[in-house]
Amino acid sequence: MANNLLNTQSLYLRKHAYNPINWYSWGEEALNKAKTQDKPIFLSIGYSSCHWCTVMEGEAFSDSTIADYLNEHFVAIKVDREERPDLDSIYMIALQMMTGQGGWPLNIFLSPDDLIPFYGGTYFPIQPSYGRVGFKQILESINDFYHQKKDNLEALKTEIFKNLQNNGVTSPSDDSELTLTLLNQGIENISKIIARNDYNSPRFPMIPYANITLQSSIIDVQNHSLAIQRGIDLANGGIYDHVGGGFHRYTVDATWTVPHFEKMLYDNGLIIEFLANLWSSNEEKNPQFKIACEGTLNWLKREMTSNQGYFYASQDADNFTNINDIEPEEGDFYIWHYLDLKTILSSEELTAISDTFMITEIGNFEGKNVLQKHPDKSINDNVKNALEKLFTIRYGEKSSILSQFKPARNNEEAKSINWAGRIPPVTDTKMILAWNSLMISGLARCYGVFGNEEYLNLAEKATNFILNHQWKNNRLYRLNYDGNISILAQAEDYSFFLKALLDLAENSPSHSEFYLNNAIKVQQEFDLYCYDHDKGGYYNNAEDNIADLLIREKSYLDNATPSPNGIAIANLVRLSLLTDNLEYLKKAEKTLKLFQEIMEKSSVSCPSLFSALNWYFHGKSVKTTPEIKQQLQQKYLPVTTYKITPHLPVNSVGIVCDKMSCFEPATDIAQLLNQLSK
Repeated sequence: MANNLLNTQSLYLRKHAYNPINWYSWGEEALNKAKTQDKPIFLSIGYSSCHWCTVMEGEAFSDSTIADYLNEHFVAIKVDREERPDLDSIYMIALQMMTGQGGWPLNIFLSPDDLIPFYGGTYFPIQPSYGRVGFKQILESINDFYHQKKDNLEALKTEIFKNLQNNGVTSPSDDSELTLTLLNQGIENISKIIARNDYNSPRFPMIPYANITLQSSIIDVQNHSLAIQRGIDLANGGIYDHVGGGFHRYTVDATWTVPHFEKMLYDNGLIIEFLANLWSSNEEKNPQFKIACEGTLNWLKREMTSNQGYFYASQDADNFTNINDIEPEEGDFYIWHYLDLKTILSSEELTAISDTFMITEIGNFEGKNVLQKHPDKSINDNVKNALEKLFTIRYGEKSSILSQFKPARNNEEAKSINWAGRIPPVTDTKMILAWNSLMISGLARCYGVFGNEEYLNLAEKATNFILNHQWKNNRLYRLNYDGNISILAQAEDYSFFLKALLDLAENSPSHSEFYLNNAIKVQQEFDLYCYDHDKGGYYNNAEDNIADLLIREKSYLDNATPSPNGIAIANLVRLSLLTDNLEYLKKAEKTLKLFQEIMEKSSVSCPSLFSALNWYFHGKSVKTTPEIKQQLQQKYLPVTTYKITPHLPVNSVGIVCDKMSCFEPATDIAQLLNQLSK
């Protein structure tokens, strides 16, 4: 029998619709029930492609004994973190305060009268295992604590709530000054994170960290080597899908070999932008960077783009090996048994691919092989032929024929469709504005660097969808489910979409003004609903959309995605340079000063704020012609904006300006580049 989640739009919530738990989605009905019946709230937050969320759904959440106890003593609420990153952020910070670590699924218990958390964890097994207490035992202890130890409960809640309110952000002093010393010290600390080699630790892309390391490499050769190495690890490692294109979320090992196999749109947008920047930053081009960008482009077109032009959110880590399986297997869509390779490939192809990739008879993942490329090996014709044969086995068609691959939208579709190749992972087909924006930025930069119009065409089509369909009653919305918009835009939606529009304004050969004008429009709405005019900074939520939030938060930490405030500040500096409107610059400065103490004390937590500070100190605009602009785009000029002007002085190619002054007109590109480097 289905519960209350059956008719929700979220794929993640619907995956729990037939659990014996009486789940509710977050909203007035569930919150009122908990308060009226004086039952603690069990809040569980995850997302559709989360492996351990899937495991817990099939184990503890499907157990009738646990469900009976949970239904009697708690109100159970499920939240899709991709729908409500604001709720996820607040309770993830609380969990990290309580336990020192976080992750998903995020399972946390709240007091019903004030929504303050008082206990939490991540994966809870049915029975005690992996050094973790069994879920039923946890529920019994929490129920007893809530009803029998009220004094202890209130003291604990008071401490947690106070810590959440004081989450690191303080009001700047009137005489505080931003300094280059702060910027340089932050870059030094952050680059150490990229350089760090923690053995036996998972490897994440960490693109916000790699970005500021690359930005500083203009004057620090060692940091350039660190950034290049991160690109080599990404483009050659098992984190990249060498057969079908696209990047997995992270690797579970320290050698970039075995991925956690889900593919997230945001990772792929961030990574291709970074790889394009790496390509443009180095005279000696690494062909694998371009190959990985092109492979990701093909994956995006084939599997992740809707007919309307927007991009899907993610693909699961797990897939069914055959239609009779009860549970899917992690990574089965992507891995290869050595005996299968011997059958599929000719002896020449097997020799070539075994020489180019780390392939063995015993495999590197549960007896099978994840393809990881040797960095010093190139992709020759035999390897290309081998990869094409593996593509055909996986998808059932040659890559030259398969322009679009219909997504499996849920487990039922995955098992019922007659697939020509392997059964694919489930694709979450919702449109998330923030994640689409990160991909648009990546595509725009790839077009600027590589000149392939397919990148630009995809970016512009997705942008036009957003501009035409994500506004209602003059408000921007975060989600789209098959034509139905949902959830008001949050700070990351505004800031990332603004960046995407500015990136298109810089890279589009013919629509720069159109994208700039829309960026100004989005900035006005962002300022109206989210900007703190008193202290500076952007709240995660609009002022009229905070009724169900414990606190109103300003996010400054970088995680898998950049911090909304870090990107927002850089956007303000760019807008100031492009429009000569110093009000943007004043907001940027005020917001940087708001986070100055955080940047001084915890620089490694907020690399995007340092990227914004780099824009603040070193941002420049170039007034030039379309031809010169196109040449400049192919170079790595990370804090530069471009303004096309028909009125340059005679015999000049451009004029470089910073905040409030300009250099003399440059008479050739060499002089112009020299001015930009100062």
